[in-house]
Amino acid sequence: MNELISMWLSEQGLSANYIVSGAIAVGIGLIFLVAGLSYYIAKHQILKLVNKVIIKSKNTWDDALIEHNVLNRMTLLVPLLLILFLTPLILESDSLASNLLILLSKVFLSFQIVRSISALLNVSRSIYQESAKQRFLPLNAIIQIIKLALYLVMTIVIISLIINRSPIYLLSGLGALTAVLLLVFQDTIKGLVASIQISANRMVVAGDWVELPKYGADGDVLEIGLSTVKIENFDKTITTVPTYALISGSFKNWRNMYHTGARRIKRTVIIDISSIDFYSAEKINQLTNANLLEDYLSGKKQELALNTQEKNGDDVVESFNSMNSRQLTNIGTFRAYITQYLQKNPQIRDDLTCMVRQLAATEAGLPLEIYCFANTTDWLDYEAIQADIFDHLFAIAPQFDLRVFQLPSGHDWQQNL
Repeated sequence: MNELISMWLSEQGLSANYIVSGAIAVGIGLIFLVAGLSYYIAKHQILKLVNKVIIKSKNTWDDALIEHNVLNRMTLLVPLLLILFLTPLILESDSLASNLLILLSKVFLSFQIVRSISALLNVSRSIYQESAKQRFLPLNAIIQIIKLALYLVMTIVIISLIINRSPIYLLSGLGALTAVLLLVFQDTIKGLVASIQISANRMVVAGDWVELPKYGADGDVLEIGLSTVKIENFDKTITTVPTYALISGSFKNWRNMYHTGARRIKRTVIIDISSIDFYSAEKINQLTNANLLEDYLSGKKQELALNTQEKNGDDVVESFNSMNSRQLTNIGTFRAYITQYLQKNPQIRDDLTCMVRQLAATEAGLPLEIYCFANTTDWLDYEAIQADIFDHLFAIAPQFDLRVFQLPSGHDWQQNL
């Protein structure tokens, strides 16, 4: 082919001194023209047709080929292969231009093959994330390791092409660099080990809500990578945490809460101790009208009546205010009311722990802790249920002659003037 080009240039009247260089220039131009034309056909004709077929197909996995630009990257292989194939046919095989074009085409071809494989790996990850019910396999870390290995191999191949030596020659020298490589890639190695342990123990997967106070992270896991874990906080900021931090330290995972379908409510109402007192018989009779306390008070009245009758004979009413007999307290009755209120509430899970307990008294008062589980894990619904419960308790507390403690405000000082 080179001879034909030289003869054609000679027929065009080109000087003999410039025929060799002219043949090389025309040959290179012809090679790039064919390569450019093939790239145009592959990208703007064939690729468009393939994309239309993929979009119209009922399969969803092939859509990932378009999303991750697999086909776009593969179209670049066509002109590179043509350059590699046409160069020895058009140019003299021993010429500098021919050797340089072949070398460059091999280098870019190696790079583009690795990029195409990398895009295919991204497709496999995307398909796995969409189809897998439980994503405990550390596929993201595995893919990153494979990509790292591919790019290392590509680098070795390219260097071997440039220096015209076998890749085995370069690989033989890596043994001496093992210690250096371990030092350089120590975070990568630690991340790989951590990813395997996280997967084997099913500690965390993408989508879990986790808390890592040490790193200021509180939100959903977006991605578990080879060296880092991305967490989207509830304020929409992103916290990046080292992968090995999940196994070297402690963190809270809320996954089981979602599996249970319930979220815990644990909050206290602080009662002013000075408002705690015994109930008189008249007050007990008034509270009997409350539906939630009807069974409780009925049972307690019988229990107290039997107790006082044993100690004081027939003078039951008189003994209600006696120091020597059992009496009902407003705090105990209020605690029983809250318990019944929670048990009758359809938004509270009755198959999980539900109780109202007293905590140790403090300088602020006596804390009554409400411990139960809402029947939802949705944040907005959970907060609404919790707020409704405590709205009611704060409002109903005065009906039991109890005061909810709060620090004195300006209004309190004005009332006392």
